[in-house]
Amino acid sequence: MHQRVVRALERAGFVVVRQGKHISMYSEQREVMAIIPRHNPVKRTTLNAILKEIGMSVEEFVEFL
Repeated sequence: MHQRVVRALERAGFVVVRQGKHISMYSEQREVMAIIPRHNPVKRTTLNAILKEIGMSVEEFVEFL
């Protein structure tokens, strides 16, 4: 679910900056924006693309779940 992705990214230091059909989150530490679709569930390929774009490994993401 997209809420779990959002919570994990918040634990990683991201902050929600905008909400609509997608949730925009920004990290000052990484200086990058993450765009999470409000899909339930978020597809694996979509999540992999988001993680690649923000420079986070799957293993690192799992630690924040």
